[in-house]
Amino acid sequence: MENKEKIIEKLFPAVLPTLDEIEEKYPQRKLKEGAMVTRIAPSPTGFMHIGSLYTALISERLAHQTDGIFFLRIEDTDKKREVEGASKLITKSLDYYNIKTDEGENASGEEVGKYGPYKQSERANIYKAYIKHLLEKGLAYPCFSTSEELEEMHKKQEEEGIRPGYYSNWAIWRNKSEEEVLEALEQKKPFVIRFKSNGNFENKILIEDVLLGKKELSENDQDIVIMKSDGLPTYHMAHIVDDHLMRTTHVVRGNEWLSSLPLHLQLFRAMEWKAPKYGHIFPIQKMEGSSKRKLSKRKDPEANVDFFKEQGYPKNAIIEYLLNLANSNFEDWRKQNPDKDNKEFVLTLKKLASSNGPLFDFVKLDNISKEIISKYTAEEVYNETLNWAKKYDLPFAEKIEKHSDYVKKILGIERGNNTKARKDISKWSNVKAEIEYFFDEDFSINKEEIKELLWGIDNIDPIIKSFLNSYNEKDNREEWFEKIKEIGKENGFAEDMKKYKESPENYKGNVADVAKIFRVLLTGKTQTPDLYSIIQVMGKERVFNRLKISGESGI
Repeated sequence: MENKEKIIEKLFPAVLPTLDEIEEKYPQRKLKEGAMVTRIAPSPTGFMHIGSLYTALISERLAHQTDGIFFLRIEDTDKKREVEGASKLITKSLDYYNIKTDEGENASGEEVGKYGPYKQSERANIYKAYIKHLLEKGLAYPCFSTSEELEEMHKKQEEEGIRPGYYSNWAIWRNKSEEEVLEALEQKKPFVIRFKSNGNFENKILIEDVLLGKKELSENDQDIVIMKSDGLPTYHMAHIVDDHLMRTTHVVRGNEWLSSLPLHLQLFRAMEWKAPKYGHIFPIQKMEGSSKRKLSKRKDPEANVDFFKEQGYPKNAIIEYLLNLANSNFEDWRKQNPDKDNKEFVLTLKKLASSNGPLFDFVKLDNISKEIISKYTAEEVYNETLNWAKKYDLPFAEKIEKHSDYVKKILGIERGNNTKARKDISKWSNVKAEIEYFFDEDFSINKEEIKELLWGIDNIDPIIKSFLNSYNEKDNREEWFEKIKEIGKENGFAEDMKKYKESPENYKGNVADVAKIFRVLLTGKTQTPDLYSIIQVMGKERVFNRLKISGESGI
């Protein structure tokens, strides 16, 4: 047996599947021309990042709108960084936001699809078979450099101002003799396996990115590790094997991987495989002062997708917001198609390419969410709020469940058939503040607060008395408003804004100011949904009690 064969046998003593067996197990997919096969391939190293959800949504839409396949692959080969339960967080998050995977592990923990296993740690023998193939072709070699030796090498490169890495003359095990390699194996020295690059860093290659267009990058000359000492591959090797076998057509990933693209294309060429098309997207960013930065796992709570669940944003609001970040024309599409499912919107690579560093904007998110919630019925708002509160605010949940009919009436104000739907709720955690003034035990307002809110309006006691004397619970909106105007007129207020503007010096204010008095006394706010509806829902007893107390305070 030749030394090369002895080395490979010692490196891989166990029987591995043949390349033909593997290729037969993962045949070409039978899809129509133009159908995309895309994937999301997160590492289970912590919470689900909003950027991963963004990438997953883009990949899912591109696949499904072309009648293709979207799958989930868990890239768990970095066991040192893996966080227990993180894989489940990923599947649960995708399921919660209705990003449907066709293959891979689902939220129930079941693996679906014929191209698995979909966890890289369970595919070790597949990777080893291909790494063995590279060794046989002379395109890989074992490296026994210790961490201390590598650290010393990097230190020297730094001192000499040389580009760092394991390449050229710095790749000390690249040209070791077979005898030296065998000796190291006999001594059971720990090893990794490196790819033997034939690249020249001085050479430039032209690559075509489906989002960034043509890019000129330096050729890879690094002898990167493709199998670690634990027998598992690095991301570089694992993803090219998996994307080949799973027949991925398009890889959408963060632009931090763009610099690795020459290496990945080099690995595809070494394996004599056709590479998928790559698209590198800009990460979601935020403003800090006058400059942009990436959302940080450490600094920004909104980086974690669970943050939006805890805040109570409707899941559809998050999806529509991310679609807006991905394709700027989504907003116009939604205005033209207010009742259509957002899955009917066609996401395009062209528009995605122009999304140059999307900025996270809570104002925009809140506006989208308010618009969505404005279309909910009172029953739907109640149920969603109750479900949220049961998990995040139990006392509030118990309260609204106890007074469910009353709360539904409150939430029904300016909903349903109203031409102007209320848009004051952007998330379920908002509801508490929007309805608490309807409950006497939660409502309080003192003399000073009233004066501040009604600044410029004096002597409100006679206005309150007139209202109490004339109020009839059976009055319709028009009858009620006529009485408000009459009360205002009797107390020196203009009947409408037009009269007031014509001669403001003749009036204390206008009818809107009169309504404001009751709004403040009943709610403690200057802006609320429809006042007439609020009074109807509160009921005569509660309204009279609050107004009497205010009137007796002599404001």
